Amino acid sequence: MAAAKGTQLGKLGKLTELRQRIFFVIAALVVFRLGSFIPVPGVNPEAMSNLVNGNGLMDLFNMFSGGALSRFSVFALGVIPYISASIVFQMMGSVIPSLQGLRKEGDAGKRKMTMYTRFATVGLAAFQSFGIAVALQGQVAAGGAPVVYTPGFGFIMSSVVGLTAGTMFLMWLGEQMTERGIGNGISLLIFAGIVSGLPGAVVHTLGMSSNGELSLLKLLMVLGLVLATTAFVVFMERAQRRITVNYARRSGGQRAYMNQTSHLPLKINMAGVIPPIFASSLLMFPATAVAWFSTGHQSRWLQDLTQSLSPGNPLHDIVFSVLVIAFAFFYTAIVFNAEETADNLKRSGALIPGIRPGKATANYVDSVMTRLTGVGALYLVLVCLVPSFMQNAWHVPFYFGGTSLLIVVVVVMDFTAQVQAHLVSHQYESLLKKANLRRS
Repeated sequence: MAAAKGTQLGKLGKLTELRQRIFFVIAALVVFRLGSFIPVPGVNPEAMSNLVNGNGLMDLFNMFSGGALSRFSVFALGVIPYISASIVFQMMGSVIPSLQGLRKEGDAGKRKMTMYTRFATVGLAAFQSFGIAVALQGQVAAGGAPVVYTPGFGFIMSSVVGLTAGTMFLMWLGEQMTERGIGNGISLLIFAGIVSGLPGAVVHTLGMSSNGELSLLKLLMVLGLVLATTAFVVFMERAQRRITVNYARRSGGQRAYMNQTSHLPLKINMAGVIPPIFASSLLMFPATAVAWFSTGHQSRWLQDLTQSLSPGNPLHDIVFSVLVIAFAFFYTAIVFNAEETADNLKRSGALIPGIRPGKATANYVDSVMTRLTGVGALYLVLVCLVPSFMQNAWHVPFYFGGTSLLIVVVVVMDFTAQVQAHLVSHQYESLLKKANLRRS
């Protein structure tokens, strides 16, 4: 086994294209990390860091941006506006007839959808950066120092231009990584932002253990939970429900082809990490609104609601679970069309044993997908809530939360699959070249 892995790594050095793609991804991630330290002028970095840490939605955005928001760098918004715009257009593409037509036009329609998504990203990034700049002008750090040195129109304009340009650059960088590198570029940028905070969290946890603040037993519990959660995520992301499909007997010339049996693979978690991200954003919005816009007792009801929805309270866990399950079913209904799948099977002469082609096949596939989505939604809820239970019940600083761990594992699995696909394609190309040489 070790010799086989060593042989694969040795062949990797001979794969010029794959090596160039991997180096391009590494170089792009280095640029991303360097850019996260370029600040927007006019902000007190220490006061900004104190404001962001522990501030609900801002803490989540700060994790996705690799700490860029706490430094208020040009990459503070990260790729969140682009992801939000992409998800919105995917949802609208299943509802609005004109966008449905674009999805069926092939590459031309895809280019138009990409253009609309980019325009929406610019507008969303400008709106978010304007709101952040206006809100920061009235903020004061714990020590009494203002977050913004010189509030005014100049600071707002520089923030809007800098943050919007940073988001658009990251969007372009992610697209280049997808085209010239390996895997999905946007996912790799989020992955790099999350992983960049892991070394500091590990060092802090080990420091607490050495100081006696964290017992050895709890430290082992943290390690065991990380490993168990990672293994569980890998198992569930690879899990499939394979529906048996038979192809009718065909004849071609003097040859007759017997019935062929294949499978229709359906993933358990078709929605990916979209449901936890949306649910976390909706739940953390009240806390952010209270922290930035409430004064005194003017928003007492909002403060009570925020307290009830804070992590660790039963209401938070219940609402979070309901939102994750709802978004899982909603997003799966968008990305998977049972009627279209049934039509494709019918056109290719395939049928599910015991199920009539057409509407009956669509209903059967839809019922199977509904049950799978229910299991996948419960899996997402479990993965995302177990770390919070550990934090609240055992008071363990489990920084690598369920949502971030889910993103990291899924991105690593996708990256590994892409590398293996390149290796397999290279092997096939080598076999074809050898076969042509022998024939000649």
